[in-house]
Amino acid sequence: MSIQLIIAQVMLLCLGVLGVATAEPGMIADHGLKALLALGFTLTIARLRPRAFLKLGPLVWGVTLFLLLLVPFIGVGTAESEATKRWLQFGPVRFQPSEMAKLGLVLMLASFFARRGVHNKLISATAMIMLTTFLVFIEPDLGTSVLMFGLGLVLMYAAGVRISNISGFLLALVLLAIPIAGLYLEKHPYILSRWNQHYSAEEVREAGLGQIGLAHRDLSFGGIPGQGPDGLRYVYFGDHTDLIVASVGFSSGLLGVAMLLFAYWLIVVTALDVAHLASRVRPMTPEIHGASILAIGAMFMIVGQAFVNLCVAAGLFPVTGVPLPLVSYGFSSMLTMSVALAVIHSAMREVRRQLSGLDTPDSQDAQATLPAPAPATD
Repeated sequence: MSIQLIIAQVMLLCLGVLGVATAEPGMIADHGLKALLALGFTLTIARLRPRAFLKLGPLVWGVTLFLLLLVPFIGVGTAESEATKRWLQFGPVRFQPSEMAKLGLVLMLASFFARRGVHNKLISATAMIMLTTFLVFIEPDLGTSVLMFGLGLVLMYAAGVRISNISGFLLALVLLAIPIAGLYLEKHPYILSRWNQHYSAEEVREAGLGQIGLAHRDLSFGGIPGQGPDGLRYVYFGDHTDLIVASVGFSSGLLGVAMLLFAYWLIVVTALDVAHLASRVRPMTPEIHGASILAIGAMFMIVGQAFVNLCVAAGLFPVTGVPLPLVSYGFSSMLTMSVALAVIHSAMREVRRQLSGLDTPDSQDAQATLPAPAPATD
């Protein structure tokens, strides 16, 4: 287990409980219990070795695609946006399949590249990325679909696909997307509305209104030490979900926000350390290659989403509805991100085991389980 990751997760979960206590005191017990379950889930899943994640990749990805296909037919919305179907509900259980789809894409692409290599595999990998992104895109969930697409690009780069090939692929997709962009925006006018609200945000803030303006007020009132979770404040939409960083900043001040950023930095450093150590393993087995891809993909799942959420709270991006990983209220995202941390734990332990020379017999088993990359073409 990586001590850095455990510290980062505990810090983020505690800050999440503090933010929920500030914004919605009645949800403290519920959110606290879910945070404990998420931590326990991470510690349990982290006991698996990377080969298990690589084996399960196609199955997990297939299940998430099936769930995404169900969303347009039996999906449910929210009280604020009933027409936007992004959740599935089975009895008391309600979850967001797009959160699971991020993890499914990471596992699938890591498994694919570990088994077959990267030579002439751009078309197949592109098809997987585009299919997953498209199913999220039509919910509609533009923010998550953009994150999903970016995640796919990062995974290809982590696997060893040349940056020139990725750039050409990206340019081609942009050209293909231009004709359908107008139709998509016409069908979903709320997207343009959010852009317009973003560009006119200064006028809104001057009137003392606006979701982002209220969040900025909370952040400024927090000061350096914070006002505490019982400080007097106004309630606004998203203060315990999308804009929970404002509640954290109000109650714990600049110190709390700095701890938040430090925790995400620990996740980045740990995942990059996995990739660095994996590059030193000789011979490079498919399992080690896959572990490196898993670590980078899981890291981007968490930190990439955190970057978007924090940019929204800062007023740099339009409102997207993307939660702050491991901090915002909501069990689907928290559980998925906890599994992503478990994947990084597993990858770190495996590369350390291989470098220490304590696992030579198992390394041979890994090569038998995951065949060496083949130079087959699409």
